[in-house]
Amino acid sequence: MTLVEICVSDVPSALAAEKAGADRVELCADLGQGGTTPSLGAVEVALRTLRRVGVRVMVRPRGGDFRVGEVERQVMLADIAAIRALANPHGLAVGVVVGALTADGQLDRPVLADLIEAAGPLPVTVHKAFDEIDDQTAALEQIVDLGADAILTSGGAPSALAGAARIAALGSRAAGRLRVIAAGGIRSANVDEVLARTGATEIHLRAPIQRAGRETTDPDEVRRVVARRPRPWAGDQ
Repeated sequence: MTLVEICVSDVPSALAAEKAGADRVELCADLGQGGTTPSLGAVEVALRTLRRVGVRVMVRPRGGDFRVGEVERQVMLADIAAIRALANPHGLAVGVVVGALTADGQLDRPVLADLIEAAGPLPVTVHKAFDEIDDQTAALEQIVDLGADAILTSGGAPSALAGAARIAALGSRAAGRLRVIAAGGIRSANVDEVLARTGATEIHLRAPIQRAGRETTDPDEVRRVVARRPRPWAGDQ
């Protein structure tokens, strides 16, 4: 079955996504900057009030480029430690989402190694900083070696559909060693094509809607996406 992850900017949106059938949420702040670290209070309340979905927490101290200075590295390590220390009363599957690039646009392996080590048993997703790397095949192998659990990617293209061939190739290359999560412009209107062309078993989207002058999560769109994903045959469960 295809796993549906919804990117959300607050706890009410996370609760709406869960109620609408999402399998996992990525909790961020400041989606206008591509997502930054949410407040510790938001993460604590999310873990206390959600009941079923997996939770991935963005750990990114600022918007802009993906270079991580020494002070920012320390902030990210402290955020990961704080997230790990939070109570998880419902036993949700919690992980973190990180990324770091060098000045020449390559993976910053020393920083990523520190972040992944700090996460300990928590699964780690490398976010769409990955899409700024020219040689994604080599980067995938480096991420496997570093011990991350997944990469979030549109195949280096503006959308998952535009990068479908690359996403499919990355999935084949990963061969189960790493989960490849398709992202970028995915909606209920194109999710069938995205899945068919990428072979992805996990997808990531925002499902935005404007309400009361702000962007939030549209539970109807989440339901439409969830309803269109392939389901396993009864004999495979």
